[in-house]
Amino acid sequence: MATPRKLSDTELSLEAGLVALKQGNYQTAIAKLMAVASSQGNPRSNLQARVGLVMAYARTGQIRKATIVCQTLRESQNTQVKQWAELALKHLAKHRKKSSKSMATPNQQSDHSGGESLAAQNSQNATTSRTRTSGLVESQKQKPTVGETSQYSPASLGRVPNQTIPQNLFRSSNYIKTTGIEVSPSRSSGIYWRQAQRAKVWQPLRKPNLIPLRLLGLGTLVVLLWLLGEILNLTTSLINFALDKLPYLAVQQLPHGNPTPFLLIVLLMMMGLSPWLLDRLLANFYGQGELSKDLLNRHSRETGRVIQRYCQQRRWHSPKLRILPIAAPMALTYGSLAGNARIVVSQGLLEQLADDEIATIYATQLGHIAHWDFAVMSVVLLLSLPIHRLYEQISTWGNRRSEGIWYKPINILASVIYGLWYVLTSISLLLSQLRLYYSDRLSAEITGNPNALTRALLKIAMGISNDIQKSEQTSWHLESLNLLMPVGYEQSLYLGSIAGQRPFESLLMWDSLHPYRHWFTINNSHPLMGDRIQRLSQIARSWHIDTEINLNSLGLTLAEAQPTYQVKRQSFLLQIAPFLGIALGLVFAGFTWLMWQTAFHLRWLNFQWIYEDWTVIRGCLLIGFSIGLVLRMSSFFPDIKTPNVQDDQSLINLLTNPSALPIDSVSVQLVGKLLGRRGTGNCLGQDLILQCSIGLVKLHHIPLGQSVNPQDLIGRQIIVTGWLRRGATPWIDIHTVQTQTGKHIYSPHPIWSTFVAVAAQAWGAYIFLTG
Repeated sequence: MATPRKLSDTELSLEAGLVALKQGNYQTAIAKLMAVASSQGNPRSNLQARVGLVMAYARTGQIRKATIVCQTLRESQNTQVKQWAELALKHLAKHRKKSSKSMATPNQQSDHSGGESLAAQNSQNATTSRTRTSGLVESQKQKPTVGETSQYSPASLGRVPNQTIPQNLFRSSNYIKTTGIEVSPSRSSGIYWRQAQRAKVWQPLRKPNLIPLRLLGLGTLVVLLWLLGEILNLTTSLINFALDKLPYLAVQQLPHGNPTPFLLIVLLMMMGLSPWLLDRLLANFYGQGELSKDLLNRHSRETGRVIQRYCQQRRWHSPKLRILPIAAPMALTYGSLAGNARIVVSQGLLEQLADDEIATIYATQLGHIAHWDFAVMSVVLLLSLPIHRLYEQISTWGNRRSEGIWYKPINILASVIYGLWYVLTSISLLLSQLRLYYSDRLSAEITGNPNALTRALLKIAMGISNDIQKSEQTSWHLESLNLLMPVGYEQSLYLGSIAGQRPFESLLMWDSLHPYRHWFTINNSHPLMGDRIQRLSQIARSWHIDTEINLNSLGLTLAEAQPTYQVKRQSFLLQIAPFLGIALGLVFAGFTWLMWQTAFHLRWLNFQWIYEDWTVIRGCLLIGFSIGLVLRMSSFFPDIKTPNVQDDQSLINLLTNPSALPIDSVSVQLVGKLLGRRGTGNCLGQDLILQCSIGLVKLHHIPLGQSVNPQDLIGRQIIVTGWLRRGATPWIDIHTVQTQTGKHIYSPHPIWSTFVAVAAQAWGAYIFLTG
């Protein structure tokens, strides 16, 4: 594979400084840009660094320093730079007196997540949103921080100078252009909501078929019962093995039998006690408390009316209302019966959503109670939440002993516990997806407002993305409660972080139009956002009201541009080749068994010892999987050639391509900040996120065979080279990670895939030959 061009130290420092400026890390930006501005080796980089310094100084209230740098730019030989500097000086002089009294904090959050700070946006716009005026625009201005006046905001300072940034120096009038990176330090673009109205009078929807949901809930309980039995048997076997190996002691071993009846009783008891047990767990872990009616009414008067009206219709007692002191917008419901159900929302949800939007989210939670899926999910949460908490505690403990001899054993223990939590939650993924379609439908029917629910889902995605960017990692509560949330945190990374840079119709094209999109949601906890919004739009059209997001027009656009966006069936078959190999292996095993039976009855050959051994089927499945993996490998990991590498300028176009498949393997090189949990809590690399100038992208890394891993670079500016995959959740398979000092970290994705293929082939052949 070709190695990407190594950037010079000056270019790396410039990129790091501009990225820090974009992200609001102004002190870091000043430190990086000053080093470049003081160097004389690269005049172009020197000029770019000084422009960035003007903006960074201005945003931190250092008007005098910004003016000095601007005066040097006024002496530039570039005419357009001189014009920009003159205009900036006038703007700085205008705000000199006001800015001398304002000291903006260096940790101020920038508008890079779709051009908004959600908490500030909703605190300013909630009242405006509740007017429900058609065509109303919710401005996304950033709320001033302590010591900063609203007159002296980043937008007010940066808007005018950026309009005349030299075209030959920068890519466009709104962006600073450097090698491999674009930054928009002063962008304050807004998200324009159509504020499509609710139905005044609407007909009840046709009764949904609840049989698939009920069967899936029952199947989830059966699989959960089987899984718990297997875990208990495995644990018993390991304990007995350890007891048997104890020297000089004869210890009575644990009984080994069928635990199903015992586990069934335990499972039913847990389901009955789940509301009170989860009350205690959520209060201890995340500070859950009661939500007063007064507080709820201050944020949404409609919610109280919706709950009261629906519960009276169903002759229920009103569910108990709870609140989590969490900034990310969240909502979940747990309990065993309608009479003991609890509806929990976060403080962030109340603050970031408008009155009618909050009501629709509460209506979705009433839908979970009405459909009884919340009882199954409560059991899953009750089992998984303590395990995740144990994982969190062990990770914290391991970080304190990062230099000791116990660090690696603690990492292994944490990985095992995380794997157990992951398996427990994975059995309910299909139920978690399906139940949201039903709850969305019921919410629209209860409130008559599918458009408000559309806005609520999108704002929740943006709020979660904003929370991840602020905390610079996936919070423990987002991960542990993800299954019960209305929007998943992983799908929020991409959608929430780039909202505002393109219309939502464009961002949701893949979710709505890709013919094979449902195949890529098998391992997702939530359905595709585009699918959900498309169904809500269909309900709105059936009631003859305008839709908040018009996804129907996308279908026409795609049909007209079919040659450009056509999805090749061969590419999809190659994408699922390992799974097709398993199916073909099963067919081959059946055909082989039939041939051996025929040969035996005709007395040609006697292979009865083989065809009566059903383990041969497992061997065929492994061989088929291995062949499929090998066939896919060359297309999945093509050579990365420098001329074909895409940067973050084209990232949005790549992600919004409605015909993209993960196997397309677009080679990319992105610059940004690495986010994620540090230390033991991320020893498997499950929480690696790149924060680039466009937004957030999930990273996949194989943490094998190296003393240094990307986890060690969290919080630093890096250059990631790898293969971009567009699935239900976009991600990048890392090839290399380059630090500012020039160090490279390699991720052995092709090597690991080869190893898995060879191991599966060898194991399958061994089983096939020996039984």
